[in-house]
Amino acid sequence: MSTAPTAGRVTSGRSPVRTAALVVAATFLLVGVLGFIPGVTTNYDTMTFAGHHSDALLLGVFQVSILHNIVHLLFGAAGLALARTAGGARAYLIGGGAVYLVLWLYGLVVGDNTAANFVPVNTADDWLHLGLGLGMIALGFLTTRRTVASAR
Repeated sequence: MSTAPTAGRVTSGRSPVRTAALVVAATFLLVGVLGFIPGVTTNYDTMTFAGHHSDALLLGVFQVSILHNIVHLLFGAAGLALARTAGGARAYLIGGGAVYLVLWLYGLVVGDNTAANFVPVNTADDWLHLGLGLGMIALGFLTTRRTVASAR
């Protein structure tokens, strides 16, 4: 049995979709940790567990709370677990992207200073969620699509 790659076929230890999911998951873990670091998160002393009253801003821009940071950590951990298989990685990227599109719509509907904004999110978060949602869904599809040439 030969271990040499065949012509036109790339071999690697990890599929592109798994790599993409791992990168996204690691980014969420990093963001979750950074949200708890004073200086990286401005107005750190005003951070609340949840609700729109938190004035803590990750990188001085994105509104965060303890709950918001925990959600990032859990989302990252879920991504690491799901990236163990190509199918799980694809589900994480596409499903997670859909969740972020829902969060984008949620942020647009509830606004910044209402009781329904319990996560909390601000306008910067809303537009970041749109980009994340579209980006994750695109990664989920583009890293698993089969071209005519590779199907032959």
